[in-house]
Amino acid sequence: MAYPKNSRLLGEERRRKILQLIEKDGQVTITDLSNRFAVSVVTVRADLDALSQNGLILRSHGGAVRRQEATQDTPLRLKAMLHRPEKLRIGHAAARLVKPGETIILDSGSTTAEVAAQLKELKTQPLTVITNALNIATDLADAPGLSVIVIGGLLRPISHSLVGPQAESALRELHADHLFLAVDGFDAETGPSTPDVLEAQLNCLMVNVAKEVTVVADSSKLGRRSVSRIGPFERVHRLVTDKHAPAEFVESLRARGVQVLLV
Repeated sequence: MAYPKNSRLLGEERRRKILQLIEKDGQVTITDLSNRFAVSVVTVRADLDALSQNGLILRSHGGAVRRQEATQDTPLRLKAMLHRPEKLRIGHAAARLVKPGETIILDSGSTTAEVAAQLKELKTQPLTVITNALNIATDLADAPGLSVIVIGGLLRPISHSLVGPQAESALRELHADHLFLAVDGFDAETGPSTPDVLEAQLNCLMVNVAKEVTVVADSSKLGRRSVSRIGPFERVHRLVTDKHAPAEFVESLRARGVQVLLV
């Protein structure tokens, strides 16, 4: 579907849509993108070069191809560009599950960052938030009525997260009412997964110290397996995802007692 020339997209939105096309189709051509978005070939080349330089796509002759996202880490700032409308809705729905007076865990991820933003917007308080994500801690630092506990550890710049033995040691001394877990893959057989083994180990411990576990993931993550399995499928109580989630996947989760919220 071509976009009319009198409604050109802003640069950031256009690049976000280009990423989604590449993720869906596997590859794109400069000519097709120029026609689709009603912009010049020079503009498309600049968009693809910018995305390539940031490591999200691979440039090819006359266009670009998709990276293998399920097994590779993608920088957080670029993850935030993908499926943003869906993540906003997921973040809002997840935040509304939180009750005043609770202690919750927000792990690192672009979707949990949206949960944090919505909690701040909804002014849910009093509330204690445990997190290993520096960006989430910074965003919530000035939120009234919120106490933020940051788990120390080894910094992973690509995800703005803290992991490793120090983080795990600190987390073992804590407990939470609710964990909101962002994932890179969520398979109906093996459960949630992520590319980094240290992240997976910390996430597994988060699952163990929380009474309730909600996975927050857009539909592109469903049915995929990443390298490192996070924890037992049986500990997942709920999935909040978008309405594009495959019906068979949703039904398989519900059949196993997992609540699924489609937003």
